[in-house]
Amino acid sequence: VNTQQSFEQLNARAVSVVIDPIQSVKGKVVIDAFRCINPQTLMMGQEPRQTTSNVGHLNKPSLQALIHGLNRHYYSMAISYRKKELEQRMLLNVHKNEWAAGLKLAAWDKHQASLTETLEKFRDLSVQYEKLIMSGKDTDEVANVGKLNAKHHLEMEVTNAVNTCCDQLLTTVLDSVVF
Repeated sequence: VNTQQSFEQLNARAVSVVIDPIQSVKGKVVIDAFRCINPQTLMMGQEPRQTTSNVGHLNKPSLQALIHGLNRHYYSMAISYRKKELEQRMLLNVHKNEWAAGLKLAAWDKHQASLTETLEKFRDLSVQYEKLIMSGKDTDEVANVGKLNAKHHLEMEVTNAVNTCCDQLLTTVLDSVVF
């Protein structure tokens, strides 16, 4: 309310639009607009609200709003908005774990332990693949049916390790720049 009073001193037509991030969940946005009530206007017995055609669209105030000074220090105004389909989908995805999980930095000790484990897998799979090549059965698909495909597993492990390291590096850079 104090910020709105400062803005109204600069511009008499200022309107404050407030979005509540706590109550805005699962694509439903809790939004309100208000203006401050000038105490001198109340003392003179004048109506502090500007006359508009929104009389039929007023919302019933909540008890919490009345406690915080609604109709004493400020008055609420009717507000409406529209969301496009892409905006609606984006708002529905905000609270999913996958959205924020990519921005979380993994603990360095856990990251180092997983990399050490991955390097050991690289060594084991490389030894298995070398044995397969030395035996000459690497091109014989029938002889390798039901056996571990060391080349395929090695490629998957390398791709996963590169992705994990890139994610960790980019998240570290992002955290150092933003925070």
